[in-house]
Amino acid sequence: MSTPETSRFVRLHVELVLEIDDPRALTAAALTRIATDDSLPAEEREHARSAVGEDAAEALAYLVEPSELVGEVPGVELAQASWSSERIEYDPETLEWDLDEYDEAEGDNGDAEGVGDDGVGGGEIGRPGGI
Repeated sequence: MSTPETSRFVRLHVELVLEIDDPRALTAAALTRIATDDSLPAEEREHARSAVGEDAAEALAYLVEPSELVGEVPGVELAQASWSSERIEYDPETLEWDLDEYDEAEGDNGDAEGVGDDGVGGGEIGRPGGI
């Protein structure tokens, strides 16, 4: 009896809605990260400063590191990651934001969704696109 071959790759979907209650502090933290990021070329540094200064969502995207979500999980290595941020309208009272409804509608039973032969989707680990 043969067992079906299963992929070693798992796509983990995470959706967060964050309330920015101190945009100045968020922007300052992102600007500090930009100033201390030695891997960021000078021409990209100015663009990043500008984007972060104009939009709190850009500042947040610059500070969030998906690799930190799984960095200490034993037996797991991050293959690829992609992330972005955007401003949204949010009303926690609407069904659109009812996570229990989403789970039932999607038939979430804890099983991972199928992943193609090429592994997980997304972009490269690094700064979000546009910065």
